[in-house]
Amino acid sequence: MSIITNETVKGAIEALQNKDKNKWLTYFTADTKMTDDGNPRDFHSFSRNAVGNEWFTEIHRVENNGKDIYGHLTTKQWGAFNVYFKFHVNNEGKIHQLDIGQAN
Repeated sequence: MSIITNETVKGAIEALQNKDKNKWLTYFTADTKMTDDGNPRDFHSFSRNAVGNEWFTEIHRVENNGKDIYGHLTTKQWGAFNVYFKFHVNNEGKIHQLDIGQAN
């Protein structure tokens, strides 16, 4: 995780990796918006289902000042594949939007 330079994103990814739903949610605003492959998705539903059941097995690259993460994700439901997680951080240091999807 040391390649992730944005402290908010780094904390969120560490919470995901540690399967810590409560810690994960502390990095996000109450009204976080989310897309999955460009389609709107309920962030809180995603968090309930994903945290604890999905994790990065490898980070391939980090872009956009540490806010865009590309890597290999393993999920209990869908198997393993390459993904991106793009975090949008507000001026208060909270994530207000998360865009995820399959990466090439």
